[in-house]
Amino acid sequence: MDEFHGRDHKLKGKISQDIQNNIKYVEAVMADCNDLIKKEFHIGRRRNIRIYVVYMDGLVNTEMIQESVIKPMLIEPVQEKRQAVDQWVIESADRKWITTMEEAFTAILSGNTVVFIDGEGQAILISSKMPPTRGVQTADQEVAMVGPKDSFNESLRTNTALVRRRIRDTRLKVIQKQVGTRSKTDYAIMYIDDLVKKDILEEIEAQIEEMCVDGVLDSSMLQQFLEKNTKTPFPTYQLTQRPDKTASGLLEGRIAVIVDNSPEALLLPVTLNVFFQASDDYYNRWETATFARILRYISAFLAVGLPGFYVALASYHPEVLPTPFLLALVSAREGVPFPVVVEVLLMELSFELLREAGIRLPGQLGGTIGIVGGLIVGQAAVDAHIVSTIVVIVVSLTAIASFSIPNEIFTGAFRLLKFMLIAFCTFWGLYGFFLGCLAIFIHLFQMENYGVPYMYPTTAKEHGVSTAFQDYVIRAPLKSMKLRPEFTKNDARIRQKEERHGK
Repeated sequence: MDEFHGRDHKLKGKISQDIQNNIKYVEAVMADCNDLIKKEFHIGRRRNIRIYVVYMDGLVNTEMIQESVIKPMLIEPVQEKRQAVDQWVIESADRKWITTMEEAFTAILSGNTVVFIDGEGQAILISSKMPPTRGVQTADQEVAMVGPKDSFNESLRTNTALVRRRIRDTRLKVIQKQVGTRSKTDYAIMYIDDLVKKDILEEIEAQIEEMCVDGVLDSSMLQQFLEKNTKTPFPTYQLTQRPDKTASGLLEGRIAVIVDNSPEALLLPVTLNVFFQASDDYYNRWETATFARILRYISAFLAVGLPGFYVALASYHPEVLPTPFLLALVSAREGVPFPVVVEVLLMELSFELLREAGIRLPGQLGGTIGIVGGLIVGQAAVDAHIVSTIVVIVVSLTAIASFSIPNEIFTGAFRLLKFMLIAFCTFWGLYGFFLGCLAIFIHLFQMENYGVPYMYPTTAKEHGVSTAFQDYVIRAPLKSMKLRPEFTKNDARIRQKEERHGK
């Protein structure tokens, strides 16, 4: 540690009554920081009061500083220092007196302005944040045909406001703190006070408080520190760009963690079925939403199991295939020099490369490369007798199925498990396929997330569990969904009151 910082990376020292000491401290700590603006003024009737204004260029509202801080204090002819400062910044409602250098520099680096006054062992912190940020735009990853189109951006306060706009309830709480010894990243924990389970809330707060890390730059980094089970490919958190999905989670008694500089909110706790739910499921009719969900569950099975299932049938159990299909398979593989498993792996790895290239390329070019590249590579591989046409169809169906699942992070688990099942089927055929599926299901049924079964409501601890199935594979009409899920506070499960007929 240097002479200014302690072992906890916090600045040592209090604000001195001698302004010259404060000036030296600021210049020493912020040496070689050309974006730091430091201005010294003499104010008062006789210009005998020295003040020192410090802020970071690019993070503050410079017009507000000029009009509400500097300009008034140069004009106001007062004697009493504290009275003068209160009058100078009277237009800035968010201000407070601070006594330590740690408070001062944390405020400055967050985009606030600090005014040091000669003869005062305190400085005044003035809220002047206006960091560069983009406006509210359409969600590019969680596209919905029906419903709101807005999404989070990189501003913490904008994101909390988008949620607050949807839930105008005094019981919606926002607790703002900082994490990271060097980054000092702002984050907000949002919850509805009478719906959240206090033990889950306290556990999440304690986890973040106990984190000892130099920097947290995004909500996805925070969740990796929060997850307890790191030996699973399945996510134990939900990241979302959409304020409406965040608000919906809060109304179910879940907790949202929003990190500054991150355009996504973190929702906890989670269960398997939330990854199959899309926002427009609740804006469409229940029949349409149910049909879409059933397709997603079928797609999940195809995305993880179809390549391995094909390898098992073609390599070990061709006798179970109908004769016309078997003849077509043999005809398609005529001239192919590789075993079935090598064909499948070549095409799967080629598609994964195309997918990765499409993500990294800018804008519409990425999608074009993915489609055109897939067609060209597939056709060229068939013409060169490297793979058969059936393998191209299997890999294409697997890719389409994975794209139909509305959560990209959840899809990543299927991309990994797909290769595991291919390996099982290569060695043991259909027996390996069923053993692999059994292992996946056993793993899922053993998982918990903050005391909530990951396979809820399939494995639920509550009485009257049938109500939970109304928002599972089938999305029941909204009027029938009268109870909140299990992770809601026990005495706040009722979402809708029973209808009273005859009145």
